[in-house]
Amino acid sequence: MKTVIKTTIFSAFFAGILLVSCGKDKPLTSEGNVVSTTKEGSTFELDTLNSRIEWKGFKVVKTDNTSHFGTIQFESGDVTVKDGKLESGKFVADMNSLTSVDLKDDAEQLNKLNGHLKSGDFFEVEKFPTASYEITKVTDNTAGGDYNTLLDGNLTIKGITKPVQFNANVSVKDGIVSIATEPKDINREDFGVRFQLPLANGVIKDEVNLQILVKAMEKK
Repeated sequence: MKTVIKTTIFSAFFAGILLVSCGKDKPLTSEGNVVSTTKEGSTFELDTLNSRIEWKGFKVVKTDNTSHFGTIQFESGDVTVKDGKLESGKFVADMNSLTSVDLKDDAEQLNKLNGHLKSGDFFEVEKFPTASYEITKVTDNTAGGDYNTLLDGNLTIKGITKPVQFNANVSVKDGIVSIATEPKDINREDFGVRFQLPLANGVIKDEVNLQILVKAMEKK
C-alpha cells in the first residue's frame, strides 16, 4: 500500500510538469495576445547540463500532507536576444529524464515511482517523449519584485497545448542568458492527467508546482 501511495502522489505533480512537442494541437497564445516576438537578433543555445524543470506535487491524506519533488532535464532549446533583451525562445524537455529527487536514496521506490509516472497511467512517455514551453511575448515587469519579466507562452504536455504565463527573473549579460521563473501551480487536468486514488487512500491535488530554470550561451 505504501508503494502505491508514493507512486500515485507523483502523478499529481507531474501532471503539470511539462510540455510535449509531439502533439498536433495548434499553439495557443495568451488570451487577447498575438505572438509579438521576432526571430531577429542573436541566438543563444540552451546549456542542457545547467538547465532543468523543477516540480513538486502533493497528496492529502487523513493524517498529513505528503509531497514529492524532482526534476526534468531539457534535450534542446534556444532563445533570441535583440538589443540586449530577451525576445523569444523555446525549450524542449526530455520526459524520459523525469525523476524524483526526494526518493534518490531509495532506489526501489524511486524506480517504481518513476516507472509509474512514465507509464500510460500518467504521462505516456513512450508516446509523448518530449514536452515544451515556447515564449510568445516578453514584457518588462517593473512591479514584479524579484521577477523583472513577464513571459507569455505555450505549454505543451501529452500533445495538449495551453497558454501559460510566468513571472521570471531574466538576465542577459556577458554572452549568457539566465531565466528563472517563479514557481507556479499548473492544473494537471488541463493536460489530460486525471488519475486519482481511491478516496480512502487520500486525494492527489490537481495543482502541480513548476519552475523553469534556463541557462543559454550565445552562438559564436
